[in-house]
Amino acid sequence: MTHKKVLIAGGAGAVGHFAIELARWAGATVIATVSTPDKAKLARQAGADFVVNYRDDDVADQITAFTNGVDIFVEVAIVDNWNIDLAVAAPGASIATYATDGRELSIPIRECMAAGLGLRFFLLYTHSRSALSLAAQSITDALAEQALTPLPHLTFPLDEIALAHEAVENGESRKVLLDLRDSDT
Repeated sequence: MTHKKVLIAGGAGAVGHFAIELARWAGATVIATVSTPDKAKLARQAGADFVVNYRDDDVADQITAFTNGVDIFVEVAIVDNWNIDLAVAAPGASIATYATDGRELSIPIRECMAAGLGLRFFLLYTHSRSALSLAAQSITDALAEQALTPLPHLTFPLDEIALAHEAVENGESRKVLLDLRDSDT
């Protein structure tokens, strides 16, 4: 992916974090979208070259100024981000989306055809064993080269589950984990 520009929506999430690291490991220039300054910091720590708040009015302008066109998209919110993705896509760009909130997306077929845009819907369970094995080997290689880092996290013992839930409700940007081990052992 050397010389490719990759946009990762939700760059502070679990998938976003590792997508940033894997894209950087593969030689790409990485752009990430986030919603808060704390999440921007997480995306930068993961290796994003450019981070933009997707709530800004000029998201597409900021991305275009940095990239002059995005080649590959890792998309968590295709319906919300569709217009931005179309506005910043380089000719022949590919969008891979891996999540949905159930809403429908209206796709301007002619515009997508003219741009040579590729749209791929990703669901882990629909891929062949050989594709999954190849992905697992790539991840193993990245781990061996120490290209992947643990997600920042906050751990609570099981008896503090209410505090863990409160942290999530209050928008904690780190991953919230519960330690299920018996605290008496």
